Amino acid sequence: MATTVMESEAREAPMRVAEQLQSNAAIMARLGERLRREPPRFVMIVGRGSSDHAGVFAKYLIEIETGTPTFAAAPSVSSVYGRKLKLEGALVLVISQSGRSPDILAQARMAKAAGAYTVALVNDETAPIKDIVDLTLPLKAGPEKAVAATKSYLATLAAVLQLVAYWSENRELLNAVEALPQALSDAVASETQLRPEDLAGVKNLVVLGRGPGYGITRELALKLKEVCNIHAESFSSAEFLHGPVTLVEQELTVVNVPIEDESFETHSAQIADIVRRGGTMINLHVPSKGVHPRVAPLALLQRFYIDVAHVAVSRGINPDAPAGLKKVTQTL
Repeated sequence: MATTVMESEAREAPMRVAEQLQSNAAIMARLGERLRREPPRFVMIVGRGSSDHAGVFAKYLIEIETGTPTFAAAPSVSSVYGRKLKLEGALVLVISQSGRSPDILAQARMAKAAGAYTVALVNDETAPIKDIVDLTLPLKAGPEKAVAATKSYLATLAAVLQLVAYWSENRELLNAVEALPQALSDAVASETQLRPEDLAGVKNLVVLGRGPGYGITRELALKLKEVCNIHAESFSSAEFLHGPVTLVEQELTVVNVPIEDESFETHSAQIADIVRRGGTMINLHVPSKGVHPRVAPLALLQRFYIDVAHVAVSRGINPDAPAGLKKVTQTL
């Protein structure tokens, strides 16, 4: 039984994602057809916090499945520095739960004025972002009261998956997206992976993954910071070997995020090297077998959200309202 709002909201994700995928299917099909008819030269992703982390997952997915160069925006270029970018022929994805942060709105206005086709993934369908962009894709996550985002983040990744599946017309990926709500439900019902005793006394750790798996490590690290007061940083397992691996000699704890896709063999070898160096490993895994590798990161994250809420409570922290944080952050 859920003991916190954060966990209760995380457990809603399968139902919310199912509703979103069904509700957005027609508009995603039209968007996919447009992107094939008028292929964007590149994709720029605008977001802050968890939304920015969702953009890392989107970058890998878009580049792997469509071959379109994709990068993250620096919103302050518009809101603080007042500069206009050369975005003719670009697709700009604006990811925002609230759709209200001034810097995100400024970047969206600039992008549209600069000739980009602008699409917003937003949970609050009344938000002012809808009056700026060319197309709004509602996340359908419902109200989220806990400060730490869970179901809205999973809904964002689901929307990205559905968009790319329709854009690429990849039938295998489309089928995997249709099966996503069941994969999330299976994760909710699966056994605990991250336990309080795994993190007892831990003050610093790193979270490692590759490809789309790396795309969710930032979110895992953020949640460990937000609700557990653990200094956590995320790295690609390949990037970690380029210098930061020296930290392992200080008895560093490592959270391993393995996804059985094209990167699995290399990632596993890099993790084995860290173990040989003395790293303390916490191994997460996709809760059920047979999950499509592009969908697998969401299933792993679904289970993590439930577990990390319990870890927070065990450390005497209320994960629904972490000290010093607000649900909607207004930045310039």
